[in-house]
Amino acid sequence: MPQLDTSTWFITIVSSMITLFILFQLKISSQTFPASPSPKTLTMEKTNNPWETKWTKIYLPLLSPQQ
Repeated sequence: MPQLDTSTWFITIVSSMITLFILFQLKISSQTFPASPSPKTLTMEKTNNPWETKWTKIYLPLLSPQQ
């Protein structure tokens, strides 16, 4: 039985890994990524709600003694 010649396996594997690495680097470098987001100042608008101008007594009947 002839033996399998494995003398070229190392150079084949190394060269294919280098080729894949170069291809992935070229693919990644060709993509454009968005710039880092800058912080925005948010202005909160104050809305005039009718329940904020007066104190509502919603919970008071629950605290009053039962008759």
